Amino acid sequence: MKEEIIISGFGGQGVLLMGKLLAYAAMMEGREVSWLPAYGPEQRGGTANCTVVISDHKVPSPIVSHYSTAVLLNQPSIEKFMPAIKSGGTLIYDTSSIIAPPERPDIGIYSMDAMEAAAEMKNIKIFNMIILGGLIKVKGLASVDNIKKALYKSLPERNHNLIPLNEQAIVKGMEIIRQM
Repeated sequence: MKEEIIISGFGGQGVLLMGKLLAYAAMMEGREVSWLPAYGPEQRGGTANCTVVISDHKVPSPIVSHYSTAVLLNQPSIEKFMPAIKSGGTLIYDTSSIIAPPERPDIGIYSMDAMEAAAEMKNIKIFNMIILGGLIKVKGLASVDNIKKALYKSLPERNHNLIPLNEQAIVKGMEIIRQM
């Protein structure tokens, strides 16, 4: 098994944390992983992304140009990365910031109303955990238990009181993702 994933969106949406949690959880399951963040001055408000490679074998390079899975959370990310999804691959997107719903007959496309769900849960900061829950449901790349353990490793101790809310958000994401 080898999964090459791009997660891309606006800086501040938590795309780097999503990738980091996924990488940690996959490592806990004995898989080889690579996590490569890409951001600069655009980290707050511009587009940021990360590439995660999860494999049963050594990962020779973190540099990937074609992806088996793309989680694209804004229109610029759709325009930039959708053409790089391999035929037979998977696209997951949030409906709130995509102007034109993506269409490609050779890939599986899943949508989520994650921003709306985060607002209903009264905390838009859990948006990324809702998206991560959808990704886990569709791709099964890591167990929810290991994602929860990764939260404790990734979040500063002062934010550990928010982990139960993040866990609820992951479950919510698993409930609301739908195939187009």
